[in-house]
Amino acid sequence: MEKFGANYNEEQAGPMGAYMKNNFAFLGIKSPLRKQLLREYFTEYALPEPERLFEEVWKLYDLPKREYQYAAFALLEKMKKYLTIEDLPELRKLIETKSWWDSIDSIAPKFVGDFVKADPERGEKVMLEWSQSDNMWTNRAAILHQLKFKQAMNTHILFDIIKQHLESNEFFIQKAIGWVLREYAKTNPDIVHTFVEEHPLKPLSKREALKHFK
Repeated sequence: MEKFGANYNEEQAGPMGAYMKNNFAFLGIKSPLRKQLLREYFTEYALPEPERLFEEVWKLYDLPKREYQYAAFALLEKMKKYLTIEDLPELRKLIETKSWWDSIDSIAPKFVGDFVKADPERGEKVMLEWSQSDNMWTNRAAILHQLKFKQAMNTHILFDIIKQHLESNEFFIQKAIGWVLREYAKTNPDIVHTFVEEHPLKPLSKREALKHFK
């Protein structure tokens, strides 16, 4: 990824790191330029063989600057058609490595959610396991995996997972609960409103869930 290194911007790297609470160092490549560089990269270089996909993903993911983790997600997206529910354990490793809201939110709704939707019998069982994990970020991924499901939402699974974390004091868990409820309220506001009224959500979760209600 020489293109990334050649576009190092010290002036932008500092503020970008600060935005992420200085959990990660950045090259200072903002999203539009990063996407342009990735398009150029994918045009110039052949994609890896499917069986070597995660090998290449981890080569990027293990690099020290945060933009390389974003590049790893872009490679996964580029080769998404080769991924299946069998890859959930590998995605969980990514979720639990260099974890922060940006990486989890890049993986959970887009990849994990699609695989669960394609194979709900197996996928929902895995999501319930993830929800009971000791890793907070894996819990967040389980909460958010149906974020974009709309009419396909399995409310039994959604509410079951949320109820497991109603007492959590973790900001990112409370935020995820509110977010997924707010998003589903666009499809089924009555169910969301009833759930919020009948369960003791944390103030942050409740405020987020009801954000678009008058």
